[in-house]
Amino acid sequence: MTAPERAQTQTTGRSAQTATLAEIAREAGVSAPTVSKVLNGRADVAPATRTRVEELLRTHGYRRRRAEATRSPLLDLVFHEMESAWALEVIRGVENVARDAGLSVVLSESAGRLTPGRTWADQVAARRPHGVILVLSELDESQRALLTSRSIPFVVMDPAGDPGTDVPSIGATNWQGGLAATRHLVELGHTRIGAITGPSRMMCSRARVDGYRAALETAGLPVDPSLVMPGDFHHESGYRLGLQLLRRDDRPTAIFAGNDLQALGLYEAARELGLRIPEDVSVVGFDDLPVARWVGPPLTTVRQPLTEMAEAAARLVMELGRTDGTEPAATRVELATSLVVRSSTAAPPA
Repeated sequence: MTAPERAQTQTTGRSAQTATLAEIAREAGVSAPTVSKVLNGRADVAPATRTRVEELLRTHGYRRRRAEATRSPLLDLVFHEMESAWALEVIRGVENVARDAGLSVVLSESAGRLTPGRTWADQVAARRPHGVILVLSELDESQRALLTSRSIPFVVMDPAGDPGTDVPSIGATNWQGGLAATRHLVELGHTRIGAITGPSRMMCSRARVDGYRAALETAGLPVDPSLVMPGDFHHESGYRLGLQLLRRDDRPTAIFAGNDLQALGLYEAARELGLRIPEDVSVVGFDDLPVARWVGPPLTTVRQPLTEMAEAAARLVMELGRTDGTEPAATRVELATSLVVRSSTAAPPA
């Protein structure tokens, strides 16, 4: 029997699946209980043995049947970093859905890495949650295979890169948001508009700055590369890069910040230099965090529906985990962004 045939027979019944596990154990040179321990994420398996069994499970396309997979009443929520109000909005959305479903949420952080470590994957396999939601993160091939073999569904929210057509994802119209923010400044009369971007490795950041460029080009305005400052979505980069832009002799009259945190850093830079917002420089952010309404002056920003995106991701991962065989209507969704005009933007100084 070939490997594809074994993978096919595993879904036809309990006895066929048991035979496939026995074959995997035989090929790995271990017992069937050892294979079961690997499947269940047990720690008492030698690393070399675990690696060998995982490779065979991946080769044979083994997938535990959902009806037979015992699940814990949990949803795993994974951030690449979790240190801002942005994360709180996401947590709130997932909690809303999990609470109604009688589930608890397990939070993980990968310390700034876009891909969680191997230890994390083993812990998820041992927990056997209803599903995994990854925020601005991604999985490598072995992690995807591990979750798939345990029938643990996963969804990526706001993917860091292109997740691929086979990876369920929830995103937002980042390009449209960058376009709307910059077009608003152009319509106010600004012709010299700076930008503080997020990390270039993140798809959402690239899409926002592409929208910024498109708005300038559509208006017939030049895109000055020296006014586009690469940041990292943190307050400190908004402050540091804001100082660089605002200290120029030919400083921009308006700046589009890649997110609200960078916009707040830009506010601090303007205050330090004795510049007024919006009289001397207009500022637009992105996200519409609650603090955007409280800061003085209230921040014009692009609303990214973070809570709704998180709710959609939680609902999708639960739909993917259903055992009745039905599939979700859509597994790649983008929610609309919208411009929220407040008091941080005005016509340029005469």
